[in-house]
Amino acid sequence: MRSYAAVDLGASSGRVMVGRVGPDSLVLAEAHRFPNRPVRVPEGLRWDVLSLYAGVLDGLRAAGRVDSVGIDSWAVDYGLLDADGALLGNPVHYRDARTEGVAEQVWATVPAAELYAATGLQYAPFNTLYQLTAAASSAQLAQARRLLLIPDLLTYWLTGEQGTELTNASTTQLIDPRTRDWSYDVAARLGIDLTLFAPLRRPGDPAGLLRAEVLAETGLTGPVPMTAVGSHDTASAVAAVPAAGERFAYICTGTWSLAGLELAAPVLTEESRAANFTNELGLDGTVRYLRNIMGLWLLQECVRAWGEPELGGLLRAATAVPALRSVVDAGDAAFLAPGRMPERIADACRASGQPVPTSPAEITRCILDSLALAHRRAIEDAVRLADHPVDVVHIVGGGTRNALLCQLTADACGLPVVAGPTEAATLGNVLVQARAHGLAGDRAALRRLIARTQPLTRYAPQGGTERWRAAQARLAAR
Repeated sequence: MRSYAAVDLGASSGRVMVGRVGPDSLVLAEAHRFPNRPVRVPEGLRWDVLSLYAGVLDGLRAAGRVDSVGIDSWAVDYGLLDADGALLGNPVHYRDARTEGVAEQVWATVPAAELYAATGLQYAPFNTLYQLTAAASSAQLAQARRLLLIPDLLTYWLTGEQGTELTNASTTQLIDPRTRDWSYDVAARLGIDLTLFAPLRRPGDPAGLLRAEVLAETGLTGPVPMTAVGSHDTASAVAAVPAAGERFAYICTGTWSLAGLELAAPVLTEESRAANFTNELGLDGTVRYLRNIMGLWLLQECVRAWGEPELGGLLRAATAVPALRSVVDAGDAAFLAPGRMPERIADACRASGQPVPTSPAEITRCILDSLALAHRRAIEDAVRLADHPVDVVHIVGGGTRNALLCQLTADACGLPVVAGPTEAATLGNVLVQARAHGLAGDRAALRRLIARTQPLTRYAPQGGTERWRAAQARLAAR
């Protein structure tokens, strides 16, 4: 067995996990967990990336001897380096307001339909393309000589080597999913200098060796290689879906719900663009065809507003609330910003003429019903648009711990749900490293290993889908 350190950075916390991999074994252990607390400064919302880097070093110190290190994180955000390789300020948070109204500026030069046909990426106001357009006249961007996405920035600090990992680059809206290379025409038309980006890397590529200073600080004995993984956490999570064939849908759950299909080629039709589906790149030449849904962010913000009540009790109380009494559009950008989430959900119900949830249990049930309904819509639309039928839905990530959400998703989709693994992104990270070092087989073999070694829970659909279809029609008629 060999040991691999997986650095997994989420929107609210980061951790370093150690995966021990053998021919028929896969064991994860947490070495260190640390908070990820964005900071609001006068110029806007920023990531505290120095604190994250310190957490990574602490985690590697706690991990002990490892054979490789890989990093995955959220997408789209980046750090800018000057000519000396020094960071020019803390990276801007994707929830910062600087991209408001920027999409319309972009579309005036590259119409939305042309942009989608070239890049296959759904509209999201925080895509890197819009962030760079918003920053076009800034002194910081004028001074920059290199742009590194978050996992690549931390890899650079650990190794001194620069690269741009492809699965994460595909979220910038500057990659052509057909060529798996930069969309040079889009960048040229928008005045974006692609030489800011380091050369592209693929999952499994070498990403350098830990610097001598890092070895000294962490107590590790070199050489310790870094391996490029699916550095967008969703790419790593999809790689860890324990599917037995190709007729499956997945939902990567956490702060966001990413619901869709794994395909061999992108879907770049106008109908796909109108349905707001994205074509992001995955492991082994695959395409992650999916829709972004607001996810458990809705509940996380409510729980924060309510003073952090115990989640188990809240979910038990929500079970007793009548189903589908009120639903909201869980993909609505109106829920993107933090703050006042219970009031905003109540306002959305009131505006659509539905009963207004007032208690925490009622609002929680509204959120979970709405998420299950959004999962149903996304999978139903993906199957139709890609002409790719499915027999099962795999839920991976943090939402697997929410049995009510998993059951509601099975009910809404009218399909069996397999929930697990919870640590999908970390497992995908570890297994790509193991494969790069000769300890695992093809993508199907990785998935078989996960299915054999990780706990999975199965949910059968109950009650028919008619009431979900009616709720979907009610929401569409708003």
